[in-house]
Amino acid sequence: MKDKFRYIEKKDRKKILLLCDDIRTHSGIATMAKEIVIGTSHHFNWVNLGAALKHPDEGKIFDLSKQVDKEAEIDDSYVKLIPSTGYGNASKIRKLLQLENPDAIFIFTDPRYWTWLFEMEREIRSKIPIFYLNIWDDLPAPLYNRSYYDSVDVLMAISKQTKNINETVLGEKAKDKIIEYVPHGINSKHFFPIRESHEDYDKLQEFKKQVLKGEDKDFVLFFNSRNIRRKNIIDTIFAYRQFCDNIGKERAKRCSFILHTATVDQNGTDLLKVRDAFCDPDYVKVHFSSDKLSTAQMNLMYNIADATIQLSSNEGWGLSLTESLMTGTPIIANVTGGMQDQMRFSFNGEWINFTPDFPSNHRGTIKTHGKWAFPVFPSNISLTGSVPTPYIFDDRCNSEDAAEIIKQVYNLGRYERASRGEEGRKWVCSDEAKMTAQAMANNVIEVLDKGFSNFEPRKAFEFHTIEELEKDYLTHKLTGY
Repeated sequence: MKDKFRYIEKKDRKKILLLCDDIRTHSGIATMAKEIVIGTSHHFNWVNLGAALKHPDEGKIFDLSKQVDKEAEIDDSYVKLIPSTGYGNASKIRKLLQLENPDAIFIFTDPRYWTWLFEMEREIRSKIPIFYLNIWDDLPAPLYNRSYYDSVDVLMAISKQTKNINETVLGEKAKDKIIEYVPHGINSKHFFPIRESHEDYDKLQEFKKQVLKGEDKDFVLFFNSRNIRRKNIIDTIFAYRQFCDNIGKERAKRCSFILHTATVDQNGTDLLKVRDAFCDPDYVKVHFSSDKLSTAQMNLMYNIADATIQLSSNEGWGLSLTESLMTGTPIIANVTGGMQDQMRFSFNGEWINFTPDFPSNHRGTIKTHGKWAFPVFPSNISLTGSVPTPYIFDDRCNSEDAAEIIKQVYNLGRYERASRGEEGRKWVCSDEAKMTAQAMANNVIEVLDKGFSNFEPRKAFEFHTIEELEKDYLTHKLTGY
């Protein structure tokens, strides 16, 4: 146990109050938070104020230490779960600070959920630091987030684009912040390739028969995400239909597109009606998987697939792509947000970083990428907005372009696809990518230790001379990069 990365005795560990989704649930936030808690449980003690809509366990408290001990292979974790309807409020946090006496607060999800917390940041940071695992989907740099970023002590950026956005938005203040790149990480014990020699191969074949209803297929495309508008599932289905037309009906009959998502969602659309309108069932085989699947079943699903596709026009990371690569399955993705990281765009062999002069690769500035990735570059980059988020780019790719990329992957053949997928798995597990769950946890330990060491309590108040504020303007390129 003491060979764990920076092991600390339970009594000597810092206690962290984690504000995010209930880590027992299956949202992307909960899944990553759970991996962080498990992977750092030998170094930190955790209290999770676990959010859900109308949480059925509100008012209860759970000790998850034994379950975490089993997962983490230790025997002295301290993990407490306090279920909550919603992410909390000032009154609830004040009570928890008094009862739990944590050494820090750790928040994870969209900043608009934490406006009440940022409003009381001086009260909190006069005693303990606030750490923020954050992400932002797209450019232009959200100047409207500046006060949020300035209200925390540590910014852990999930994507390279987010790190550049944090630094750009904060400007000179970025020098006084700890801002580090901490990409999402997938548990390699749960997601892995299953080849003929693997002990689960027969289980995979049986699951494959169930999913594909006993039909033998030459090519299986897979989608795994929520049915919401920005995921552009209609475009994805339309792209698959065009792909089927491009290769001809007889070959298309030996292909399938499986979508693991809700078929109807008010935040998205009615996908059954979309399929009925666009897809002739005689040769355009589109199937939905709507039931909840276990992690083991999800691993089997990725292993059935020949490629995983994600055409979101805004995407902070795209967790299904990382899961896919961990199973050795190639990815097709729109070039936007954090999905760019997983494609490993490179210049002179070096994995690219973003700067104010090169804030994104969504314009196709760099075309070189990992062999496991098949990018679709946006054909339209338009601005949209709302009152909470006044402006953000919407990176839309053309369904015809996506159909052509699907055809390219199909034409590679099964052996070449598997070879490229294996390269993708090796890369996400590498010291460069650090996209395994353990690498993510080790990253968090290093960054938070730095945050604790550098923390200086804020004064109760400060005097400021009243003067006109300077106008905010974007300082990064908007076009021409």
